Amino acid sequence: MLVSDQMSEQPIIDSGAAKVISLAGETRFAPNGIVSRTLLRTANSRVVLFGFAEGQELTEHTSTQHALVQMLSGECEFCLAGQPHSLKAGDLLYLPPNLPHAARAATQFSMLLTLTKPELPAPASTFNLK
Repeated sequence: MLVSDQMSEQPIIDSGAAKVISLAGETRFAPNGIVSRTLLRTANSRVVLFGFAEGQELTEHTSTQHALVQMLSGECEFCLAGQPHSLKAGDLLYLPPNLPHAARAATQFSMLLTLTKPELPAPASTFNLK
């Protein structure tokens, strides 16, 4: 069960103003579920705080964005293109766009996910140098 704030709440941080928050204080857990809370949203990025109950998982999927996962507490197994990796509090994981991945909570854990849109290629030159 994924409990998400993305439809019901505004991001916790207004992108137009500085703000300090406690990640531990903002993390929510649900029995037998996954809770996600959008902390910040801009035109090119999104920061989401996740709390996973032990045993919960996200099935394999891909994203068109760059993803950076910061493990805040607990332990999980992240599968990257079918290869399992054990992550624990303090670990950092980078996922390039379109990499198949999945996550399973070995213990209750929390993570911070930062998504950024890939840069657009520079426009082709409109003049000929011959």
